[in-house]
Amino acid sequence: MDAYAKLKELGIELPDPPPAGGLFSPMKQFSDKLVYTSGTGPFNSEGALLWKGKLGSDLTLEEGQEAAKRAALNLLALLHKDLGDLNRIKCIVKVLGFVASTPDFYDQPKVMNAASQLFIDVFGEPDGRAARSAIGTNTLPLNMPVEIELILELK
Repeated sequence: MDAYAKLKELGIELPDPPPAGGLFSPMKQFSDKLVYTSGTGPFNSEGALLWKGKLGSDLTLEEGQEAAKRAALNLLALLHKDLGDLNRIKCIVKVLGFVASTPDFYDQPKVMNAASQLFIDVFGEPDGRAARSAIGTNTLPLNMPVEIELILELK
């Protein structure tokens, strides 16, 4: 399955990747075929957050899902930039999602489903369906509502 053809079919254009906001690498390859990404959020290409706040008070479930989808899209943009070709990806191994939320918000998995669905749509079954954790947290850097990181396997 060609990742770029799937993105085009879905009507999705890769954004420019957001700039790094600190002293870290957006991705790190280890061993011959494994890549770990740093966490990223729902930034635009200039590095400004498209959504801010917590699920359960500032944002609706649907806004959280859109933020998660944008964070996932930003990860694909960063991987495209650093790997040179998304088709080098064999499969998404693990998705770790953090959702800034109020103590009475319990739908972190529903928020993260939007990111998981994007990976499934782009890489297909079973390669896009990863192991996943959806963790609620009281705060994230810069007041991000969602932060996602990946472990993936290269071909």
